[in-house]
Amino acid sequence: MPQVKKYDMTGKEIGNINLPESVFAAKINKPIVHKVVTSQLAKVRNGNSSTKTRSEVRGGGRKPWRQKGTGRARHGSIRSPLWVGGGITFGPRPRAYDLKVSKKEKKLALRSVLTDKANTDNLLIIDKLEFNEPRTKNMVDLLEKLNLQGRKVVLVLPEKNENIYLSARNLPDVKTLVLSALNAYDLLNNDFIIIPEDALNGVEEVLAV
Repeated sequence: MPQVKKYDMTGKEIGNINLPESVFAAKINKPIVHKVVTSQLAKVRNGNSSTKTRSEVRGGGRKPWRQKGTGRARHGSIRSPLWVGGGITFGPRPRAYDLKVSKKEKKLALRSVLTDKANTDNLLIIDKLEFNEPRTKNMVDLLEKLNLQGRKVVLVLPEKNENIYLSARNLPDVKTLVLSALNAYDLLNNDFIIIPEDALNGVEEVLAV
């Protein structure tokens, strides 16, 4: 059974904690992680780049000059792609970049990322995570006590906590995620993951096979 160190709010190490094998001892599947992250990034692409073909450009209904006898090349429309101001050949068109990924693949990717973070000691368990008031300084102090200042950190919470969210909101290197919003990209895009002890059971339930 995998183990990681457990800390308190003062940054003191208070022992080790066993992690659920079903989540933190999974077989790492890099191709699935790549597919899921690619799908997630593709969904935020607008896909609204657009150019006009010769049939959509205004004008050009009349033949610019007669077919023969002028000494010039024959043309049928001034809106041909060969003309300045004409249509575009094979230009970008509005499209969707969505890549379908199943729920099973998303869970497998999350288990792979969490297992990797646990294996590389980039996963921290804290006995509890709570602030009496929303203050950025509270979050800064906590990160300093955990020796994580200047590192990219994601906090995984069992449910939305306004004090924690507001305390971390102004810190560019800190992100908060509730269990229902767990995703492979945000976990990979941060150096460390901090999970309160009361969220571990929730993580196991969310990522159950």
